[in-house]
Order: sequence, then C-alpha cells, then structure tokens
Amino acid sequence: MDARVITPRYAVSPQISVEDIPAIAAAGYRTVICNRPDAEVPQDFQAATIGAAVEAAGLTFKELPLTHQTMTPENVAAQRSFYEDCDGPVLAYCASGTRSSVIWSLGVAKELSADEILSKTSAAGYQLDGLRPTLEAIAKS
Repeated sequence: MDARVITPRYAVSPQISVEDIPAIAAAGYRTVICNRPDAEVPQDFQAATIGAAVEAAGLTFKELPLTHQTMTPENVAAQRSFYEDCDGPVLAYCASGTRSSVIWSLGVAKELSADEILSKTSAAGYQLDGLRPTLEAIAKS
C-alpha cells in the first residue's frame, strides 16, 4: 500500500491488492473507495475481489469507477458523500491515485481555493496544475 495523505480524513493510493488490506486496516482507514473500472484490471484486482477482502476486515467498501468522461457533478457529489458520511479516514484508490485526487479536488473546490487544493495534492505527489481553471470555475459558480 502506498497511501498518500491529502487531508487527515482523505488519502489516495495507486491500485491496492488483497494483501494490502491488513495494512490499510492497521493504518486506521475505515472506508476504502475504488475509483478504478474493472475493465482496467485482471480479476484479482477487480472491485468485487478487493471489496470482499475489505469488508472481511471489518471496513466499508464503496465503488465509484471513474474515467475522464465520468468525472460528472453527480459522481463528484457521490464521492464526497462517501468520504463525508463515513466514521473515519478514507483511502480512495485507482491506477495511480490521480483520479482519486482529481475527484476530491473537484469536490472541495467551493470550500478551498485552487492554491490550497493544488498544494495539498502536490504534497501527496500529484501535480494537478492543469486542473486550476476548472477549480476556479467551480469556485465562481
């Protein structure tokens, strides 16, 4: 597991495996969100396999597969509700952690400035500077 903390309640990671689940639980995460479509991964890494292991460890599992085309306002709101409605820290994962970082950024663009968002994602290792115009447009809407 390569968890990269964006906020105390939200971290992202590249693809996780069943073998990572004990470390995820030990790190205190309460919810795991899969943002990676099953079509991108073999059976051992698909949401059903990971989700079963997450739930067997006593954690909550949510699935919201994302592509650039599915970064819709509805999906942004769904992701936000997943991490706001849980009882502790969340680990969201995709291929590299970028999509999970982008959807978080879009979800907080009305509360945090683009500078604050990009600083947090940059500190986690994600350079999302190209997202600035979108974040600023959301903030103004």
